[in-house]
Amino acid sequence: MTAGPKSRRQILVGVAALAASSLGVGVVAGARITSPEDAAAKTAAPKASQITVPVEKKALASKVVGRGDASFDGAVNIRVETSGLTTPAIVTGKVPGVGSTITEAKALLEIVGRPVIALAGVLPMYRTLTPGSKGPDVLQLEKTLDRLGFDPGSVDGKYDSGTARAVRELYEQAGYDAPEADQQLKDAVDQAKKGTDAAKKALRQAQSQLAQAKKAKAPDLTVQKGAVTDAKEALEEANDAQDEAELKAETPLPVSEIVYVKSLPRRVDKVNVERGGTASGAVMSASGAALVVTVKVEAASAEHLKVGMAAELTLGDGSAVKAKVKRLTRKGESYDVVVGPDKLTPKQLEQLRDANVKVTIPVKSTNGKVLTVPVAALSAGSDGGSRVEVVRNGKTELVPVKVGLTADGYAAVTPTGDVKLDSGDQVVVGK
Repeated sequence: MTAGPKSRRQILVGVAALAASSLGVGVVAGARITSPEDAAAKTAAPKASQITVPVEKKALASKVVGRGDASFDGAVNIRVETSGLTTPAIVTGKVPGVGSTITEAKALLEIVGRPVIALAGVLPMYRTLTPGSKGPDVLQLEKTLDRLGFDPGSVDGKYDSGTARAVRELYEQAGYDAPEADQQLKDAVDQAKKGTDAAKKALRQAQSQLAQAKKAKAPDLTVQKGAVTDAKEALEEANDAQDEAELKAETPLPVSEIVYVKSLPRRVDKVNVERGGTASGAVMSASGAALVVTVKVEAASAEHLKVGMAAELTLGDGSAVKAKVKRLTRKGESYDVVVGPDKLTPKQLEQLRDANVKVTIPVKSTNGKVLTVPVAALSAGSDGGSRVEVVRNGKTELVPVKVGLTADGYAAVTPTGDVKLDSGDQVVVGK
């Protein structure tokens, strides 16, 4: 059957539409097809870029920072040597309270009605000192008395009348009667005086007999003159004996009435005796009257510290207190650094007591503002020197530098070559 003209046109239109439709599908499908090269390009990591920071001009300060515990300095146990007492060591008064201050040349305790006076010294009191005593303990006593303004005469390690006089002055200032010598020593002085009086009388008699013999114009005065000579020698010996007896009867220093402590003043931390009780062992413990902070520092940091360096304590309320380094003590691989505040108000003292605080010790600082870069910007050159990589106009160049003080992650630098380095220049710290 043959189609008419109208039917042919319909067939041609349908074929054209089908072709157009197929072409559109092809175009869309082609747009979705990706080559392996294009796929790899799209999934690859982006090209690395440089991380830069600007060169800055500022002051640097190196410091040691740590946290430390506050305490009263140098705790010690205080013992009174009571072995020299002839009666039980009963505490009769002057018992200090915790927190009170032990002051040099003042009584810290009373035992059997007698004071126990505190003095600064390293050698403990181990015996009663009497006129005629010699040794390093006497020398320590004389030096202490001299330092306190009580003149002991010659500071020579010999307990003489000058030393005894200074001891009496010490007791007088402390508000107590000075110790007295044993009665037998006092009796010996009386006997010596009687001997001296007798020698004087004998000399007067010998001299009188010589005068009478001369008046009678005796032909031979040998006996009378010999008697005078003997009487003079006897008087001299009697005077020496009296001087020695009087010296021995001078003021002694009982072993139970002096306590030496390494340094004074100190704060009483604990009292182990009470009035009416018996003193034995450590009667109390005491620490330095001044509050200090002890911070542990690594050996590498401690090498930059020394006694007398300025420090700063940051209290709990954020306020700062000026301080100084007092001691550095090695403890294995680290150091204990003891820092003492310059001056504390009552409020600051209360805040600092038994607290853990921040300690800052400046070690070194630049003289004003200098060129600085992050430590991460530094690298080593082939010659062993330091350098930084500077980015200018999209290009990088290496600038040799001399490195100065480093602190808080920054380093002071000075360019050493022909290439300049200025504040604001961008240096590479990473890629």
